[in-house]
Amino acid sequence: MDLTTMSAAQLRDLQLRIPAELKRRESQEKQEILNRARALAKASGYTLEDLLGKESKIKAGSGIKVRIKYRHPQNPSLEWTGRGRKPKWVESWLANGGTLEALLV
Repeated sequence: MDLTTMSAAQLRDLQLRIPAELKRRESQEKQEILNRARALAKASGYTLEDLLGKESKIKAGSGIKVRIKYRHPQNPSLEWTGRGRKPKWVESWLANGGTLEALLV
């Protein structure tokens, strides 16, 4: 990509899109690595959570550790602990005939 041929408006637009794309790619890369680690643990007869213990839990704002309970099958960055209101992606999933069991981690 030759930046010298781009207008100032095009460069500003690109500058705004880069952080979101980086975040998306990093999230996707982390999820792929996590999936490989889970597969390796499973092949050895463990879950990743068994191996990591309490470190695999996510801290909530109140200091209570809460594990992710549900994850979207097509978009792993969409997660829910099962607490509080259902996120819109869960509501949409259920409205389209999906079940919560299908989203369990």
